[in-house]
Amino acid sequence: MDIPAISETTNYRIIRKLAEGGMGAVYEAKLQGAEGFEKTVAIKSILENYTGNPEFVRLFIGEAKLVADLVHENIVQVYQLGRTAQMYYIALEFVEGINLEQFIEYHYPPDGGEKKVLDVDLGAFIISRVCRGLEYAHNKRGRDGVLLGIVHRDVSPKNIMLNREGILKLTDFGIAKARTVMEQEEGEVLMGKVEYMSPEQALYQETDRRSDLFSMGIVAFELLTGQHIFETDDIYETLNNVKKKRIPDIREIRPDVPEDLAKILAKALERDLTKRFQTAGEMGYALEYYMYHNRFGPTNVTMGNYLKKHFFGENSDALDKNRSGNPVVGQRSDTLFGDLLKGETTQL
Repeated sequence: MDIPAISETTNYRIIRKLAEGGMGAVYEAKLQGAEGFEKTVAIKSILENYTGNPEFVRLFIGEAKLVADLVHENIVQVYQLGRTAQMYYIALEFVEGINLEQFIEYHYPPDGGEKKVLDVDLGAFIISRVCRGLEYAHNKRGRDGVLLGIVHRDVSPKNIMLNREGILKLTDFGIAKARTVMEQEEGEVLMGKVEYMSPEQALYQETDRRSDLFSMGIVAFELLTGQHIFETDDIYETLNNVKKKRIPDIREIRPDVPEDLAKILAKALERDLTKRFQTAGEMGYALEYYMYHNRFGPTNVTMGNYLKKHFFGENSDALDKNRSGNPVVGQRSDTLFGDLLKGETTQL
């Protein structure tokens, strides 16, 4: 991977590698301009082993083009698709913070440590903000005024970031489909993280915006309980669970969840598409009505204060500090394309 070429041939100066895994790597970089101008950005690239794979390169380029005009508080913004002699890279918004998987593991340690049960309303706030990001993406139109038909198809805790100001950011549209991107794969290739798929996605059926809402329901259930609904150690058993396993009422695991919120989650997790929320805006409104119609619920400031106390403050115990003394920066990198299955026998 010719990372030095970026610093040598572009206005981006690579500072450090933030993370690497799966098929991609993410770097912190400085965009340099006239008169000492600098802007911190993240540089996302495909690992060297995959740069010769035209399918991965196509998906990488497709992500950059698809997200280029998505400008919303709750979506990580893409600034540029670039190319050196050896590789493509994407320059995108630098998020100083953590992803939702880290947030969940802090509250429900996978090693069996002491649980720190998340406040129900704060969990509802997190989900509502992601819904608003999805609403924007789902409703985005091209310059011709035609709906792009974007479906993220990979909504999961690792793809939801929280910055230190408390702003939620949906990221990684690497396998998103739109009217002109990725449509041909449906029915042939299964892409995404199996444990967060909708039933129609797991059945190789055509997906629409309602698929993302089912995934959001799975994330919400995990956020409030620390438990996966469908995940097992076997990817095909998990896939079957998505299709058929009984979905419990969240109050069976966490009785303090109010009935109104439990009903919202149950509606998001309806396998019958006609009974599920029809739009992210509808789900977001339901969550906001639950939080605010009779009281003053959480805000970005509430979320930011909570993160500073538990993750980014001097006395926080959630994350280690790096050598410079700054909080660890979480940036999506473990994979670009989730679990990619072709047919029922091949797993990549």
